[in-house]
Amino acid sequence: MHDTHCHLDLYQNPPVVAAETEKAGIFTVAVTNLPSAYAAARPHMHPFKHLKLALGLHPLVAEHHTSEQRNLFKKFFSDTDFIGEIGLDFSREGNETKDKQIESFEFVLGLLSKQHKIATLHTRRAEKQVFELLSDYNIAPVIFHWYSGPLSLIDQISSRGDYFSINPAMIRSANGKKIISRIPKERVLTETDGPFVKVSGEPALPSHVNLVHHYLLSQWQLTIPEVENRLEANLRELLQSINA
Repeated sequence: MHDTHCHLDLYQNPPVVAAETEKAGIFTVAVTNLPSAYAAARPHMHPFKHLKLALGLHPLVAEHHTSEQRNLFKKFFSDTDFIGEIGLDFSREGNETKDKQIESFEFVLGLLSKQHKIATLHTRRAEKQVFELLSDYNIAPVIFHWYSGPLSLIDQISSRGDYFSINPAMIRSANGKKIISRIPKERVLTETDGPFVKVSGEPALPSHVNLVHHYLLSQWQLTIPEVENRLEANLRELLQSINA
């Protein structure tokens, strides 16, 4: 199993979640919202084989995207193969910082254009703008985390070789189900976005990606081993892009 988007540092007890995830052997990308959060988590990640720390610059904390944070981002950029959470958010919640978000996102894309990393992207209400900027900077493949944009754009994103990560909240919503049905099998990954996504009223854990597996079983008309093999192959292909 794999969880390509999990806010490990934001759980009530991150060490316990990390230990349980490692014991279960779940490949997990622990995203961060700021480079300072990455720096704080970094010393604690060394014992873990299956957990990968990602360097982030989240659009919804754009007011904290200071020169100091950017310098930290550049400092740690070569330290990891994983970048996230980054992107744009043009919803009501993020609209006031739109210009700052674009500036920060282009700052990160400039770095990614020189050294490819695996990036997990926030794109709420800004899917087309993100897609266009990725194309402008010639950056692929990336992961569109919790995609909620136009169905028609999914085909274009898929044709670029990008991926979509699906979480337990998406399989519970009508719009999420429509989106999942449109994504080609070879472009699907799994995530939890824990602790923000809830399962039975509690923060989703990386092990809860098995709920997505069971949904895809019926969606794809495959067996559980076939679903797991397909998802593993997708992740393996993405990871190989680092050394391409």
